[in-house]
Amino acid sequence: MWKLVLGFIVIAGLALFLLNKGGDIDLSGEKHGASPAPAAAATRAVA
Repeated sequence: MWKLVLGFIVIAGLALFLLNKGGDIDLSGEKHGASPAPAAAATRAVA
């Protein structure tokens, strides 16, 4: 039993480390009403 708990803690710690190392990761789910495409087009037009 203690091996299962230790394994879970190790795997969860590794997953959190990899997620934090990855940079800006959004875990909040779907964004309704947000459209990033026009903002990207506007930055290209300005630059």
